[in-house]
Amino acid sequence: MKTDDARKITISVAAGKGGTGKTLVSTSLAKALVQSGLGPVRVLDCDVEEPNADILLQPEISSRQQVDILVPEVDADKCIHCGKCAQVCEVSAIAAIRTTVVTFHDLCSGCGACALVCPTGAIAEVPMRVGEVASGSATGGIDFHAGRLNVGHQRSGPVSKAVKEHVADDMVNIIDAPPGTACPMQEAVEGSDYCILVTEPTPFGLANLREAVETSRKLGTPCGVVINRDRQGWDEMDQYLAEKAVETLLRIPERREIAEAYSRGDTLVDADESWRDELVAMYEHLTELVAAQPVS
Repeated sequence: MKTDDARKITISVAAGKGGTGKTLVSTSLAKALVQSGLGPVRVLDCDVEEPNADILLQPEISSRQQVDILVPEVDADKCIHCGKCAQVCEVSAIAAIRTTVVTFHDLCSGCGACALVCPTGAIAEVPMRVGEVASGSATGGIDFHAGRLNVGHQRSGPVSKAVKEHVADDMVNIIDAPPGTACPMQEAVEGSDYCILVTEPTPFGLANLREAVETSRKLGTPCGVVINRDRQGWDEMDQYLAEKAVETLLRIPERREIAEAYSRGDTLVDADESWRDELVAMYEHLTELVAAQPVS
């Protein structure tokens, strides 16, 4: 973890479930920082199955990077029908049926194991497009990178990894992670200095928050919570946070004007400038927490 410059940290913003306001928090934080002169700031949208940080930041896209994985092509003349390729494939993307080898590129994870074990070199790896990374800049000088998985593909990992290649040590990196706690979320959060978990004060929100806290801690990433649509008076959420020693970083009240602003594609800062100070204070607190952590 980086502790040499407290202002240049990598923050992931995640949620145990969709619809909690994760992207609202990540984009609002980015705007608050650049408006307060705490940049440079880079937003990395790793929610590649349904990226939407661009809706709130309205970036001007200047380049697009194609993301490929290597998939197998079988030379029938070289194949001796040993079946080793099918045996080693963990996702059933290649099948040996008598004297025929069939490949299913849409299932392939691009691991290359089939080509590695082929004794005759009958399997060549060829590129297949699975998505892209769009790069540009948003109002105020926010550096922006967002991945998008091609429709029909199941494995988001290569696209998310391509987005995270843009993490820069000399910038504040804000990673908008996919919802949930499965592999895509873990891949996005892993390696960040701190993870903000956005939740809502409902039984469903709490159930998913429990999983998200456990996942973050297993990844070795410290985490705190932003409670969105906070209505106060629901003690079960606060009791859980106190029991697990999870800090509440910010409470965003359930207010009509916030919901209306979000529906227009506006951030918290756009809706009410007073949120800038709240978000900056949260960020400065996070830099102190990161700086206090032992170097690993």
